[in-house]
Amino acid sequence: MNPHAKLICTLSLILGSTITISSNHWVMAWTGLEINTLAIIPLISKSHHPRAVEASIKYFLVQAAASALLLFSSMSNAWTTGQWDITQLTNPTSCLLLTMAVAIKLGLAPFHFWFPEVLQGTSLTTALILSTVMKFPPMTILFMTSPSLNPTVLTVLALISAALGGWTGLNQTQTRKILAFSSISHMGWMTVIIIYDPKLTILTFYLYVLMTAAVFLSLNTTKTLKLSTMMTSWTKTPVLNATLMLALLSLAGLPPLTGFMPKWLILQELTKQEMTATAVVISMLSLLGLFFYLRLAYYATITLPPNSANHMKQWHINKHTTSMTAILASLSTTLLPLSPMMLTSI
Repeated sequence: MNPHAKLICTLSLILGSTITISSNHWVMAWTGLEINTLAIIPLISKSHHPRAVEASIKYFLVQAAASALLLFSSMSNAWTTGQWDITQLTNPTSCLLLTMAVAIKLGLAPFHFWFPEVLQGTSLTTALILSTVMKFPPMTILFMTSPSLNPTVLTVLALISAALGGWTGLNQTQTRKILAFSSISHMGWMTVIIIYDPKLTILTFYLYVLMTAAVFLSLNTTKTLKLSTMMTSWTKTPVLNATLMLALLSLAGLPPLTGFMPKWLILQELTKQEMTATAVVISMLSLLGLFFYLRLAYYATITLPPNSANHMKQWHINKHTTSMTAILASLSTTLLPLSPMMLTSI
């Protein structure tokens, strides 16, 4: 891809995200989302592979539908209340339409079908952007409108996302699809708590971005796109693979790793809100995700490739691990002792 085109797309992504995050007016928030959508499409289709082109078309159609729903929701709210302020969302129909629009943009079930297919058609770097940066503007809109939204609808969406994200990720062999279903499951955890403790949702999102970025950058270093390739990556970068295993277990939410903190706090808050049944169900559903995280960790560090065929083993690759990968991997495994400080800072 042309460096100038890549620079323009990257700057447009930053601009669109900044406009949406900092705006109080519905039209400005919608404009930022549209800039984001148009900026990411060239990055999705830059390889010119038919699957990449298909992914970019799917992404464009789904995001256009979600943006139209969001605009229609804000217009119907302005028609009844005379307000274009994002925080003044009072019309019940507008609230429901907005919930659907944000659910489509975040990839929440049952509006999740586009997300794994789009990630599968792109490179690991673009998949990282789609899984992290592109979810920040709609998450901000959800954060700002959360007092007006229906708690029952959000809880149902969250439980379905946690269930489908874990269940459908069990039989996947492509790492990008596994991480896509992991993202759907994590979005469910964030959605279930956003009405009761929005700041905890933002903290969970930050930690999710941290851990997902560490996993994606590690996979990108070893060029691992499927599980069979992951088995041979141990001979390339043993230390990185061991760190990848810890980052995956952190995403699964195992103590004493960083990923345990948000799940522990969310379950604690749900119990405080007398939603014990929801807390039990969503914690049980996280066991589904734990299974495929353990399978990824097993493939990355314990399984060795079959030795029946005569082939050259790939030993240490020339590409060195970047300092960013090392920093993110370290943070994704060691932040749990800092929980009290992070809780007081939010």
